Amino acid sequence: MMLLLTATLFTTNSFAINEKVPTSSNNPKEIPAEVKVLLNRLEEIKKMDKSNLSSTEKKELRKEVRTIKSTLKSTGNGVYLSIGAIIIIILLLILLL
Repeated sequence: MMLLLTATLFTTNSFAINEKVPTSSNNPKEIPAEVKVLLNRLEEIKKMDKSNLSSTEKKELRKEVRTIKSTLKSTGNGVYLSIGAIIIIILLLILLL
């Protein structure tokens, strides 16, 4: 029984990894304006010449990139479960049934 559950778990994870994520160039109509602004700012930061910046300015840029990435992650829809959570759920189902 556990072997069957483990096999299905790994197959669903492999399918999830192979899915393509739409980029800004593929579906420009579906991306909200706020997300476009954040993506444009990330591109600006990537194209910047950081060699002339001081260490404090670089730290500020890193903080800004982290906050932008966290806001982009939070705007995404979906529910994500870790493998540990899935194993716990399966064990609870086995114990209860």
